[in-house]
Amino acid sequence: MAATTDMAPNRSATPTRRAANGARRSTARAPQRDDDLSAQVQQLQADLKAIASTLTGLAEDKVNEAQSVAKREARHLAKVGQQAVGDAQDEFGQLEKQIKDTIREKPLTAVAGAIALGFLLAVISR
Repeated sequence: MAATTDMAPNRSATPTRRAANGARRSTARAPQRDDDLSAQVQQLQADLKAIASTLTGLAEDKVNEAQSVAKREARHLAKVGQQAVGDAQDEFGQLEKQIKDTIREKPLTAVAGAIALGFLLAVISR
């Protein structure tokens, strides 16, 4: 087992050189990778900000749309309510006119009805 050029000592020297060369290459690539990663992170942050602003704009649009729909429905319901109140007032006005006309035509019947109604309310309230 004499020391020859193709024996183990020569082979062990070659991987060490390769490892040293690989270390030099990886240290040369590391700053470039860091710069690439930094650029990608900055791009992702910019994209996320753009997405957030877009979502904010969409949300504001939807809120404004919902508010306008709610206001429109509130105005519609107010009009419908006013019409219902107006119709009820008209009905009660006609009923009041009919009662007045009936009292004018038959005053004794109206007085007797009022007395009977008063008597019933007195009996019920006891």
